[in-house]
Amino acid sequence: MDGVDIIVNNLYKSFEGKELFDDFNIVFKENEVNTIVGKSGCGKTTLLKMIVGMRSIDYGEILGVDPNSISYIFQEDRLIDWLTIRQNIEFVISKDYSKEERNGVVDKYLELVGIYEYRDSFPQTLSGGIRQRVNIARALAKPSKLIIMDEPFKSIDIKNKLEIMEYFEKIITDEKRTVLFVTHDIEEAVYFDGYIYVFGDKPVRVKKTYDMRELVDYEEHQEIKKNVIDSI
Repeated sequence: MDGVDIIVNNLYKSFEGKELFDDFNIVFKENEVNTIVGKSGCGKTTLLKMIVGMRSIDYGEILGVDPNSISYIFQEDRLIDWLTIRQNIEFVISKDYSKEERNGVVDKYLELVGIYEYRDSFPQTLSGGIRQRVNIARALAKPSKLIIMDEPFKSIDIKNKLEIMEYFEKIITDEKRTVLFVTHDIEEAVYFDGYIYVFGDKPVRVKKTYDMRELVDYEEHQEIKKNVIDSI
């Protein structure tokens, strides 16, 4: 899937007369995991919503986003309670694959996140952690260029989270996907080989940027983790 960087130019946004973004600029790299960290309320989720058109901007422009090629992994799973897990995923990918292809696609991603046995269950019968894994599988199953993730792993236990993150990284690398990832978990932030952007202040600015792609050992990751924590 070919694409371009996501470019935010001269963004301005205010709420109730208070400036949240003022002449804000950032470039998110194509085919990379672009991780955003910062204190609660600093504008991370608001920026994601403006990028995908869920919230209006006052001034400025956002370039490089195809609204027809976006997958979302929200903090809440937003599953349809009267559809089974399989049907929830099929509903999202119905226009992307033939009926014959859909079964294989659904099975692949349910197995990836470790919940294949729940394929015929209804969401209301499942725990929050399993529902969130369905949420992740559904987003990956859709062949979108851009994946938006807003704290997607926080309700998943550590063992399953690490397994899912490992497979997730392989898929987005193999399939050349661009990811915008918001997290408060520094361990999650430094896990992926991409970029970390530390947000701060109001109006929001990028305080620090870290390139994780060339780190090769544990000590380097620990140093970056310390620097990120110090920057927030």
